[in-house]
Amino acid sequence: MGSITNDRDRTENKKYIGIRILAVLFWIAVWQIASMWLGQEILLASPVSVIRRLFELIFTGDFWHSAGFSFGRIVLGFSMALILGILLAVLAFLSRTVEILVNPVLTAVKSTPVASFIILCLIWIPSRNLSVFISFLMVLPVIYTNILEGIRQTDRQILEMAKVFQVSMGRQIRYIYVSQILPYFVSACRLSLGMCWKAGVAAEVIGVPKGSIGEKLYNAKIYLETPDLFAWTIVIIVISFVFEKCFLWLVRKGVYCVEHK
Repeated sequence: MGSITNDRDRTENKKYIGIRILAVLFWIAVWQIASMWLGQEILLASPVSVIRRLFELIFTGDFWHSAGFSFGRIVLGFSMALILGILLAVLAFLSRTVEILVNPVLTAVKSTPVASFIILCLIWIPSRNLSVFISFLMVLPVIYTNILEGIRQTDRQILEMAKVFQVSMGRQIRYIYVSQILPYFVSACRLSLGMCWKAGVAAEVIGVPKGSIGEKLYNAKIYLETPDLFAWTIVIIVISFVFEKCFLWLVRKGVYCVEHK
């Protein structure tokens, strides 16, 4: 019975993958038709010219330097927000005072436009490190809010049972809290990973640090190099997507190892 179910799941997964590929091909075709209809690459570059330009960029050292520059700083900002967000959520759960102190700041961060933060931060932070702080700032409220909610939604009956059987706090965290909070954590990461890349690259476009993806986008816009603009946008999407999948896979692998250690 289990084998039949697994075969059915594999068949459905293959079908959905095929549908997704067809959907992507459909929109690429629409893009190509729109480009041909306009007849001006400067307004809308065709998929062919964008892919050609992308392959030209990939085989240059400057491409990998820029991708590594932006990737390192944006991931650093995300990692810092992840650690601090979890720490603040735990402290807020344990202390109502901490929650009251933290909430106004995070509410202000969520409500303020990203561009305002970028311009304000340029006064104090060098443009090379601006994307680190902006990524950190955009991710922190999402991580904090979701983790705090996950802790609060932990099944109280299971916790009471753990107390009755005198289960140590370490085992409670490993076998109860981790599994209960995981869906909230994964949801927060999925949402914040996209946000940190958007905010981080936006900070680079405004700050224009030398050797960043943001600088390449800015130059492409200044010199009306539309294929470059599209090519670098695709690079951002691909890096963000791959990092999200790899990070979430590592999270699930880590949780599995902790629970079965």
